[in-house]
Amino acid sequence: MNIERLRKIILYSEKNREEISYLVRKFCSFAEIEYDNNLLNVLQIVRTSFRKKGFLVFEMPFNDKEIGALSYKGDGLGYVVINTSLPRVNSNFAIAHEIYHVFFQKSEFISKVEFANEHYYEHEEEYAANLFASMLLMPETSFRRMYTKFKEESEGNEVDTIFRLMAYYQVPYMAVLIRCFELKLLTGNNVSEELLSVSKDKIKKKLNELWLDESIIEPSNKDDYSNIEELVRSLGSVYIGEGYINEYTLDKALQNMRNLYEKIRGE
Repeated sequence: MNIERLRKIILYSEKNREEISYLVRKFCSFAEIEYDNNLLNVLQIVRTSFRKKGFLVFEMPFNDKEIGALSYKGDGLGYVVINTSLPRVNSNFAIAHEIYHVFFQKSEFISKVEFANEHYYEHEEEYAANLFASMLLMPETSFRRMYTKFKEESEGNEVDTIFRLMAYYQVPYMAVLIRCFELKLLTGNNVSEELLSVSKDKIKKKLNELWLDESIIEPSNKDDYSNIEELVRSLGSVYIGEGYINEYTLDKALQNMRNLYEKIRGE
């Protein structure tokens, strides 16, 4: 990420933090969780909350490593599919990001693709969704406290501090860096090439050097497809029994699902 894009993100955060903070509180109330506490398993919370909003959320490895998530809302159920071929930290952030789109997006929510690269921040709805995810996964009070703790452990080294925060909150490196600037724990005077340009190999090496969990930058490759297929099959059997559809319709729907699944997986 270049410095100009970082400045644009921080400027948006400064202007909109109160509004997005209100939305985070609103979601936490809906999900019946404490605001400003660490969210240890965002997906576990999201599944139930999304279902109440008429969405199923599931995980699946994509062949395309650039796509972070797929979302679709039809006449009936909506779907949010998280790409588990990406590092676990990216999947966590993508899940929190999608909460904003499902619950609070101002424009009509029909279908969309989230890209897991720097263009992720280009549109206002994406700025808002990323700020929402950042506030939800890295609550201010907790983040300030852990920043101070990890900076002491890192003997003032800002790069090591960010890596420790990344491992603790299990979010992408760049998300942690942006959060530090949003909360003015870092300022424009602290920006360096070392902070902005961090490769996956460097992240892995640093996590290893600091005795942190390297698995957070590996994909889980979790695949919920069999569960989704079983759910459709079960509901289809009920609808057949009630005369709404016939077996041919159910079989065709399942085959279409399988074809789409194989396309997404690249099989």
